[in-house]
Amino acid sequence: MKLIGMLDSPYVRRVAISLDLYGVQFEHQSLSVFSTFDEFSRINPVVKAPTLVLDDGTVLMDSSLILDYLEALAPADKKLLPQAPAARARDLQVLGLALAACEKSVQIVYEHNLRPAEKLHAPWLDRISGQLLAAYGLLDKLVAGDDTLNQASITAAVAWSFSQYTVASVVKAEEFPNLQRLAERLEQHPAFKKYPIE
Repeated sequence: MKLIGMLDSPYVRRVAISLDLYGVQFEHQSLSVFSTFDEFSRINPVVKAPTLVLDDGTVLMDSSLILDYLEALAPADKKLLPQAPAARARDLQVLGLALAACEKSVQIVYEHNLRPAEKLHAPWLDRISGQLLAAYGLLDKLVAGDDTLNQASITAAVAWSFSQYTVASVVKAEEFPNLQRLAERLEQHPAFKKYPIE
């Protein structure tokens, strides 16, 4: 398998870490959706990161869909999502909040880095910043005391590290102590260290 995309994307990074934890052998191609657009488009014309190219040439995209496929392949002792409905619903709640935080962080980054300064739209930035803080406020409560290494904690930690890397001026670490502790702990795990934010 080949994982296409850069590790500064939380979506690519969560897939890379998960592939490692699933024990799946893969090659990582660090292609950018910006600077290597043409090369990326030859693999996936949609140029969406992450892209996972399966051994038979099938091209999958979207981190959640890729991880759904990998979870289906994983043996029972390697699964990263619980099977019991109540536990799964709780983890899906965490995943939804973490992915919303990723999305809002990316939107803030794009607003500042891709839009000309004179065209920045303050009401839009205020809105997405509020959504980002709301997601982390709820997430911080849900991860309190959670020591499990699973898809929910992986994605929450990856999202938090990404936000601290990109929008720390919006998301103050001291206001979300449970997320800060979770990310500090998981960033020491070998799979996280193997795939750091680039």
